[in-house]
Amino acid sequence: MNEPMFSLNSDGMAAITDDGGSISYMELKHLTDEWAVKIPPRSLVFLLVGNNIDSLVAYVACLNHGIVPLMLDAHIDRQLLQRFLDIYRPDFIWRPKDGGYVLESLHTRNTRTELYPELALLLTTSGSTGSPKLVRQSYSNIKANTASIVEYLKLDATEKPITTLPMNYTYGLSIINSHLSVGATILLTDKSIMQREFWNFFTEQGATSFGGVPYTYEMLDKLMFFRRKLPSLRTMTQAGGKILTSLHQKFAEYAQREKKNFVVMYGQCEATARMSYLPPERALDKVGSMGVAIPGGKFTLIDAEGKEILEPETVGELVYKGANVTLGYAECADDLAKGDERSGRLVTGDMAKRDAEGFYYIVGRKKRFLKIFGNRVNLDETERLIKGEFPNIDCACGGVDDKMKIYVAGSNGSDILSTIRNFVAEKTHLNFAAFEVMPVSAIPKNASGKILYSELS
Repeated sequence: MNEPMFSLNSDGMAAITDDGGSISYMELKHLTDEWAVKIPPRSLVFLLVGNNIDSLVAYVACLNHGIVPLMLDAHIDRQLLQRFLDIYRPDFIWRPKDGGYVLESLHTRNTRTELYPELALLLTTSGSTGSPKLVRQSYSNIKANTASIVEYLKLDATEKPITTLPMNYTYGLSIINSHLSVGATILLTDKSIMQREFWNFFTEQGATSFGGVPYTYEMLDKLMFFRRKLPSLRTMTQAGGKILTSLHQKFAEYAQREKKNFVVMYGQCEATARMSYLPPERALDKVGSMGVAIPGGKFTLIDAEGKEILEPETVGELVYKGANVTLGYAECADDLAKGDERSGRLVTGDMAKRDAEGFYYIVGRKKRFLKIFGNRVNLDETERLIKGEFPNIDCACGGVDDKMKIYVAGSNGSDILSTIRNFVAEKTHLNFAAFEVMPVSAIPKNASGKILYSELS
């Protein structure tokens, strides 16, 4: 790393918290320089973060001064944190304490963990609650993805994004990166869209954009979002999984009616953050699509033998190439010394198809299929079917071949469970005996709203 990741030259405001505190870019630069003095370059640091100014300072200090952070939720389970500490042996940990934050040195060994020179950032794999697997992102990965996002969203210093996702989540962090790079005002808050304080802060500060995963938009729909008057809002972005087609339609129609932008995107932590976007002017006539590759990126589809699929409307595994494809994974401290293991190519594990105009549509995860009486059933699509037909319930699908398990929260009585089972049988044209519908108190989700399938069983 030869130059800072973020220039911090803007005269605007760098961050505003929900309690009204704020700092300028000049103040952010001073605070990050001051923070970084305490830590030698190329140190490994665990950052336990929230959406607040202190966390922003720590993150930017690391990226601008060659310190490698692992971003973790400030409320991470203590046993899981200890597991990460035991495996990766960081030099420092920065954590909340007594209403503030404290930096603690962990120099308890004779040798430091060797870090690959281009290693910039470590993030946990999406949806993982107990796995020590990390994604290794380089400085060039972050710069390339940030530049692409700025280009296709046409970002500038007049933007005021409000945080709806955790800073330790790749999508939430990419929003911060892209807006810092253009000198925008970032509205930081740990409040959720379910809280009145969030919307008060939104209105008071004149937020211009927010991002969300499918669950975010499901909740917004239930909260009667379309009745809100939000004159400052310009753009809504969606990633983190395929949104229900009906919700895509609703938000695209709202955006057109209110002269705002609704941008559906696709990404993975393994590609730094984002790989595709659906141009907002095509949001209505391409409902259900994840769009086209971001600037500098390219998609292909491959069949089961790895051969490229050239015909339109043919399902295959999605492959992405671009400078934002990350270095690879880490599962132990020694892996942090590894170089680039992907060479800019990522086999995503997602099944997709491409239409005649070159727009892509996600069909489901490669591993999220079951064989039911010899027929291939897509678990992700089954979930979307159920949620579309029964909007007042939450559900998740799992199981084994010949026996799908449908977990349902928000149901009232056995009649609805039977109705759901019969509905799925009708839609899949398979015997209802193949589907077991089970009531649960809640569908387990992580902080960003993604379903934790491992906890269902």
